[in-house]
Formats: sequence, C-alpha cells, structure tokens
Amino acid sequence: MTSRSSTQTKPHLANLRREMLRAIAVAAGLAVTGCAMADLARPDQGRLLATGGVSQVEGTGGAGLASWATITGYGSRDSYGATAFHSRAALDDFDLQVTGAAVGVGNRIELSYARQTFDTGATGPKLGLRDGYKFHQDIVGAKVKVAGDLVFDQNSLMPQISVGAQFKSSANSELVGALGATSRSGVDLYAAASKLVLDRNLLLSASLRGTKANQLGLLGFGGPNNNDYSLQVEGSAVYMVSRHLVLGADYRTKPDNLAFAEEGDAMAAYAAWFPNKSVSFTLAAVDLGPIALQGRQQGVYGSVQLGF
Repeated sequence: MTSRSSTQTKPHLANLRREMLRAIAVAAGLAVTGCAMADLARPDQGRLLATGGVSQVEGTGGAGLASWATITGYGSRDSYGATAFHSRAALDDFDLQVTGAAVGVGNRIELSYARQTFDTGATGPKLGLRDGYKFHQDIVGAKVKVAGDLVFDQNSLMPQISVGAQFKSSANSELVGALGATSRSGVDLYAAASKLVLDRNLLLSASLRGTKANQLGLLGFGGPNNNDYSLQVEGSAVYMVSRHLVLGADYRTKPDNLAFAEEGDAMAAYAAWFPNKSVSFTLAAVDLGPIALQGRQQGVYGSVQLGF
C-alpha cells in the first residue's frame, strides 16, 4: 500500500524539478544578456583569493563533496575565469579518480565537465568482476547565480544563492542494469546557499539536491528500493586560518535505491591551501559510506586545481 505522504511527495518533487529547470533557464538567459554587454576580452582575476572554492567531486565549484553557490574561477562580473583539476580518493577497497574543468562567466554562470573513474582493484573478483574493473561516468554541469553576493553582502544576512543541474551518464550500462539500476543516466538538480562572514573568517554553505543517483551515479540511477527523485542535503563549514589556508568539513546525504547493497551518507574533513590564484591543493580524510557490500569506505582524498 502506498502511504498518503508518499503519494503527495511525488507531485511535489515533480513540481520542484520543473521550477528549478525554469529558474536555471531564466537566470541563464539574464546572465548571458548581461555578460554580452560586458567587456569579457580577458580574465581580470578580480575576486578575492579562495572565493571560488575548489573543484567538487562532480566538477562544480565548491568543496570536495558539497556543491556551493560560488562560481568557479576568479573572474569578476565583467570578466571570466576557468579551472582544471585532478582529484583522487584512495579508499579501503576502491580508488576514485576525477578529472575535469569548469568555466565561470561574469561571476554569474558556471559550466563544468568531469570524468569519474571508480577502480575496483583487487576487490573486483569479490563482486564477480575481473581484477581492476573500472566504472566510468561523465558529468556535464551548469550553475547560475540567482541572488546575493558572497563578498558584497557582508552587511546583511543574505547569502549567495545559485541553482544548478548535473547531467550524468554511466559508461557501464549493462552492468549497472544488472545491479538493479533503472537507468544508466540521469539529471541531478540542486539549489545552494553560501554565506561568507569575513569578520569571523567563516564560510557556511548548504544545498538541497534532487537526485536518483546511486553512488553519485557511478552505479546508475534509481532501483528497486526507489525509482523517484529524493531530496538530499549537502553542507559545509569552513574556517579561514589565513588568506592562504582554510580548514573545513563536509557532510552529504545520499539515496539508498539499490536492493543488493546499502548506501549511506558521506563526510570529509579537509585542509585547502591557496598559495596564489593560479593553483590550490586540497588534502582530506573522507568517509564515503558503505559501497558494494564492502563496508564503509574511508581513506585519503587529494586534489590539485589550476585556474585563473
């Protein structure tokens, strides 16, 4: 029997998806118009150090696990910026590597791409796979700032707010289908609010994500436990030790759609070093939760980002 609350949730999430896509389209149109009127001839690196964040595991600007409302790069509203990155998480039984790039235009629009590679290593045969079997996923992202400004709204409680979409596609369609996933591809939608409190050296960020993704999408989308969008939460708290060094923590909830293996929440504690606006380094302790019947996967995460 389907509960009344479950029946009411499906139309609510469908409306949420439509409204978020409409907001992204409208904001993108306004942003493109504004940027077309600006002088975007060359990057000006006009924003403060570290205000674009680092490259998130799905390629957007933010923290390692959580998407922020920030726009990647250091371009001001009259310019643009770009980043390229490589990240690796060495876990107890697996290895995750992500390579990607992103462009921020007018401090308003962000477009990103990431390629995820999940290596099962010696654990592959335990899962009925060959030794060193790899899952691959491509992610194309779009984010638009719709309200507020991370730096210039210091005298109010108003955060910077952005909405975004991530289009994800697994390259392992037959296997993810055999594992119970309903689809090999899907779209995540999210809204993020980020607040920088300069006089406290503190940045706080929270996001709501609508998703069907199993293990970020590496194991497909949807499944026997749930084939509908569910709302998930991402949060970050960052303390700026100095202009060049920040300490932070992320927490991210994930859906549990597949019947064959439990999926749990992910978390990380990290330090990010910004020697200048051209490069940054992130080192983290991560816990990605249970993965593929092998228990909680913990390890070390490292990332390098180049940008302007």
